[in-house]
Amino acid sequence: METFIAILAIILGIVGIVGSIAPALPGPPLSWVGMLVLYIWGAGANGAGDPMTTKFLLVWLAIVIVVSLLDYVVPAYFTKLTGGSKYGSWGAVIGLFVGLIYPPIGMIMGSLLGAFAAELLLANKPAISSLKSAFGAFLGFLFGTGLKLICSAVMLFYIIVYAF
Repeated sequence: METFIAILAIILGIVGIVGSIAPALPGPPLSWVGMLVLYIWGAGANGAGDPMTTKFLLVWLAIVIVVSLLDYVVPAYFTKLTGGSKYGSWGAVIGLFVGLIYPPIGMIMGSLLGAFAAELLLANKPAISSLKSAFGAFLGFLFGTGLKLICSAVMLFYIIVYAF
């Protein structure tokens, strides 16, 4: 039974990493659920024999909440920082979804082109200004994705440490 729980927790951690990139899956929350599964049913301990504590789990819950909230705020902030509008932010998100057809290049190009097109066509900005805003939206997307990836990867590391 403990092997099944460990495998389930690791799968949740891996799906959490995938979810950090794919917008349809909540990456860090899935990784945290993997830690929770291990905490509740796995009774895992690290290499020193210390069990996972409730405090450890709650600290990671707080980190997951902050990272998840930042993922929504950061792209808009970066877009505004580079002179973009809400159209650029939405264009980047829509372009990202369209780009899912050809990941990962499609996601990157879709995000950039979506923000550019939205700024150019909907916000009626000149091409240079639209390009600058598109890069801001894109950098915000990369920063948010990077935060989620780091968070999920560290949680997967802890899942492995506590599972075996």
